[in-house]
Amino acid sequence: MKKVTKGLVSIGLGASLLLAGCGNGDGGSADGEVTLELFSNKSESIDTYNGLIEEFENQNPNIKIELEAPPEADTVLKTRLTKDDLPDIMSLGGNATYGELARAGVFHDFTDSEVLGTVQSSYVDMLGQLVGQEEEGAYGIPYATNANAVIYNKQKAEELGIEIPNTWDEFVATLDIAQEAGEVPIYFTLQESWTAMPIWNGVAGNLVADDFAERNNAGEASFVEEYDVVADRMLKLLEYGQGDNFGVGYADGNSAYANGEGVFYIQGNWAIPEILAANPDIELGTFALPSNDNAEENDLVSGVDVVLTVNEDTEHKEEALKFVEFMASKETAQRYIDEQKAFTAVQDVFQEDPTFEGIKVHFEENSLTSFPDHYYPAGMAAENLIQDFLIKKNKDAALETLETEWDKVINR
Repeated sequence: MKKVTKGLVSIGLGASLLLAGCGNGDGGSADGEVTLELFSNKSESIDTYNGLIEEFENQNPNIKIELEAPPEADTVLKTRLTKDDLPDIMSLGGNATYGELARAGVFHDFTDSEVLGTVQSSYVDMLGQLVGQEEEGAYGIPYATNANAVIYNKQKAEELGIEIPNTWDEFVATLDIAQEAGEVPIYFTLQESWTAMPIWNGVAGNLVADDFAERNNAGEASFVEEYDVVADRMLKLLEYGQGDNFGVGYADGNSAYANGEGVFYIQGNWAIPEILAANPDIELGTFALPSNDNAEENDLVSGVDVVLTVNEDTEHKEEALKFVEFMASKETAQRYIDEQKAFTAVQDVFQEDPTFEGIKVHFEENSLTSFPDHYYPAGMAAENLIQDFLIKKNKDAALETLETEWDKVINR
């Protein structure tokens, strides 16, 4: 195992990680059957994974996969790590937590894997940035990718005569049209703090340089200096909500929006299956949030939604890697994105759902930018700080607090 690096300090695991990686015992049985645990951080994909697991087990009758997808998955995984109980296979978010665990040396290095050559290099690079340049290796396979988008009700947009905006001023004008017509321009679900992040990322992704995290760590940038306009535009968007912007949670918000409560819904593509489940007849469209005044600088915020990785010390690495290879096949990747209304890093596999026609061009032209918060330090709890900012609306204090909390995590 690689040496434990400074990444461990910020997730508070300390020396206990040196013992991690024993997995779930030997996972074997007398008849040669192997049982592996697949740990997922996404409850939305449980049904899809169960279907794929069944297909894999039919092809590999001596390998059984047990799926675990608990609430607060990142916290659960860190706790299990301290108990020497890493799962065999992990399906994780491509965020700072992944980067810090990868630096800890607990993931398999896929550098020499043929699977790595079947995925788009831009997403491999995104994961590499999370791990850090000082660490050589590829500790996960970028699998599903996602996008922040403005989801809109096509019927309402047509009735209002709304055209898709390309700049911030055009977007505000569009919101004014909806409001003047008596519609709720944007439906918010800010009762749950994390739902502020798709909006925050959508705004910041086109206004803040993508090397902000690196420069902030070096003392060459700050939220106060570079997120001022982001904060202003977040507060502006709140003016177009349903009034009780903080009284509705994600699940209820998906249902409400599906049933006509709102023209626009700023979320990730992951919300679309939930909306369609509540109202299969709704016609949805999507476009990139145009937070920049210059239309040519409004990229689509996209990142790695699912990283597939394997416990470096699992006693059944061959079988675990076989499952990763199965997942990375074109047929499986296509099924995953079709069911999850997602995108994929697997080459030559495309999302053809007409709902995404408005953002498809960004993938074709590579006009993409990454999720800003994926590079915030793990443990910073940015979603809670941003929710608090939106409630209190004290911009200066909020930006200073974000900077202070960043420094606390980095300096632990």
